[in-house]
Amino acid sequence: MKTLLRRWLLPAFLVTGAITTLSAQDKGRLEGRVIDGQNQPIPSATVTLLDRYVLSAAKVVQTDSSGRFSIEEIPYGLLTCKISHAGYQPITRDSIFFTPTSGTINLGDLTMVPSGRILAEVTVSARSPTIRNGPDKKVFAVNQSLVSLGGSAADLLQNVPTLQVDANGNVSLRGATDLIVLVDGKRSLIGGGTVAQVLQSIPASSIDRVEIITNPSAKYDAEGQALVNIVLKKNNAAGLNGSVAVTGGTRDNYNAATSISYQNSRINWYGNYSYQHRNTYSNGFQNMTYLLSPDPVYYSDETFPSTTITDLHSAKAGLDYTLSARDGLSVSGAYNASSTVRNEWLTVNNLTAAHLPAQLSTRYNGTTGNGNSYELTVDYTHTFSKPLSELAFDFDYSHGFTNNLQLYNTYIYNIDGNTADSTAVLKDSKVGRSRNYNVQLDYTTPVGKAGHLETGYRSQISVADNRQWDYNLDKTSGEYDPDYSLINFFKSTSQVHAAYITFRQQIKTFAFQLGIRGELGRFNAHLQSFDPSGQLVVQPVTVNTRGLYPSLVLTRRLDGGRQIQLSYSRRVLRPTPHELDPFFDVSDPVNYDAGNPRLLPESIHSVELTYTHTWPTASLTSGAYFTQVNDVIKHIQTTPVNDVTFTIAQNLKRAINTGLEFIGNFHPVKAWDFTANVNFFGRINAKDSAYGISATRGVSWNVNLTNNFTLTHNLTLQVRADYKAADVIIQDRYRPAYGIDAGAKYDLWHKKASLSLNGRDIFNIRKPSFLRESDALLLDWQRITYSARVSLTFTYRFGKSPSGAKSRTTRQEQQDIRIENR
Repeated sequence: MKTLLRRWLLPAFLVTGAITTLSAQDKGRLEGRVIDGQNQPIPSATVTLLDRYVLSAAKVVQTDSSGRFSIEEIPYGLLTCKISHAGYQPITRDSIFFTPTSGTINLGDLTMVPSGRILAEVTVSARSPTIRNGPDKKVFAVNQSLVSLGGSAADLLQNVPTLQVDANGNVSLRGATDLIVLVDGKRSLIGGGTVAQVLQSIPASSIDRVEIITNPSAKYDAEGQALVNIVLKKNNAAGLNGSVAVTGGTRDNYNAATSISYQNSRINWYGNYSYQHRNTYSNGFQNMTYLLSPDPVYYSDETFPSTTITDLHSAKAGLDYTLSARDGLSVSGAYNASSTVRNEWLTVNNLTAAHLPAQLSTRYNGTTGNGNSYELTVDYTHTFSKPLSELAFDFDYSHGFTNNLQLYNTYIYNIDGNTADSTAVLKDSKVGRSRNYNVQLDYTTPVGKAGHLETGYRSQISVADNRQWDYNLDKTSGEYDPDYSLINFFKSTSQVHAAYITFRQQIKTFAFQLGIRGELGRFNAHLQSFDPSGQLVVQPVTVNTRGLYPSLVLTRRLDGGRQIQLSYSRRVLRPTPHELDPFFDVSDPVNYDAGNPRLLPESIHSVELTYTHTWPTASLTSGAYFTQVNDVIKHIQTTPVNDVTFTIAQNLKRAINTGLEFIGNFHPVKAWDFTANVNFFGRINAKDSAYGISATRGVSWNVNLTNNFTLTHNLTLQVRADYKAADVIIQDRYRPAYGIDAGAKYDLWHKKASLSLNGRDIFNIRKPSFLRESDALLLDWQRITYSARVSLTFTYRFGKSPSGAKSRTTRQEQQDIRIENR
């Protein structure tokens, strides 16, 4: 019996066990990571595994947010792996052979390059992918935007799907204006720090991409309904490189820019400078009907043509230094200076109900201003021996100064149909200073095989001092006397201290990210003004905010290049110092604007469901969104007093915004690709009887289409069209607005140089307008604004990387991709 067991049953058992073991291992596993030329992950790339002999798809998956993929349960055989993503050249890996002993095969990092013709060993001529969906953002490549060359960032943002820019430079997203605009992940003090001034101060040619974060996670500041981050171009090639560009446009508009950089294995230093001379023309009308006016004035018709000449200087320099294999230091500084001369001529005709003259007048508004800002940034990073584990420290300091002198000269030449000769002169001087401090510490580390933990702390402090002096001209003495009703000083300090923690986990095709951010904010200000006798009056203003702001992102990758994502976040929008300052801006003689020191912060809740589908030559992103804003901050126009209306910031009860959005990028043929965006949205504004606001409901939509044509090897053409349908926002009913832009570029000297020609609003039809209605007033408003209608730009690039040198990704560029904690 023992002999039988030893000779036959034991070998049979061992053979059976081996066969069973091998049968259990007849499924292999393939994994890898897909990255771009800057070593950044490419999410949503399609990975297809083909049977080598029958060429049928064995498995199809998508890369996750970190660019990684894993294909399991792969049968034995010879296979081919193909990787594709819209806008990139596909990658093929042949002869992948799985045997019972193969186990897991790791392909490592697979680098994709933009689709196009390879001109040299390391030089690729191609257009970057127009849109890329990251784990919590949409990234739009605008470095090839021809229609905005020679313009500003405001011109370029009109080319970005989902964004609109109005005549005043204000940016809206899906009809919402509660946005925070960042430059390289940070707020800017250029031009006083207002969004409109910042956008007008940045040349479009210096922008590489625009990142839109519609539902920010807890690692970002809780401020604002959404974030728009403008990422500036950076020369990241090894060796000595640089470029020079000059632009000339109609209406005496021109600018110039130059950049230079040098990089080797340990250091990267760079510098750039740009100068802009902009001559902007604006014209429009504002016609008002006073429905309840007890005065003879029933109609007021106003026109306001103006010219604004602005000179802007911008410079930036920095150094990235590798201290050791695990430590890096980056130091950078920037300086901006501007001067402005603005001349505006207003004609104001006040008429009776019978359209007879009640008072006819003209007014000249002259403004001269200048300002400057500078900033310093220090970044330090340390990577630990544990892979993907990192500690980062960041310190930022910025200082801004503005000085504006305005002269208002009003001449009344007709009263009640009779000749009159009355002149009033008001001189207004405004000086503003601001300082921003930011200290930030972040730590990231992997958790398990597919988890990722991020935590950090941030303190930011802003100090502002705004002073306004006003004087009326005494025609008898020729001296200026103080107007104490308008003189005021507004000093403020704003602090926000925050801590956050987020956790990401990947479970096969499912991923989730959960985070929470705690913020403690405090705004303190002292308003100093004068009573009619000239006595100083001090009024404190305090706004405190504190709260927890959670966020959640759920992502599921589906077969065939598809992905579905659900996200939620709670956010806040604090009133700005301008919105809290109660003193009136009297630059418009028939409408005075003021802030309100009793404003409360907005509370924002946002939910979004997104579906993406990627093909080798196309991508489609669609989404449904819902946003509710409580204590909405809006400027409400009041009942006229002495033929003057007052627009004051107030808190309204609630606003709800819902919609559907579609963004598609298509490459039908090699010589043509286009990006289309359609957005349908509806608004519900709650009734607020305290301010005479009725409940309103409105549905609107907008569409834009950007076409890129490669006509010859060296000649490209871009045509863009946009349409914004009628819309209702609180008291205002906006009329449709539309326009067409076009641009062309011809490459010279093996693409070392290029010549570009573009035209914006080439048919002169982009004229935004609205009708404002209330029980007491009807207001019909329209304006057209433009600088250069046609621009010609010449660009020359120089430099060549030395043999064997490798470009590297700096800490700053990594921040550009994810805007860590901004």
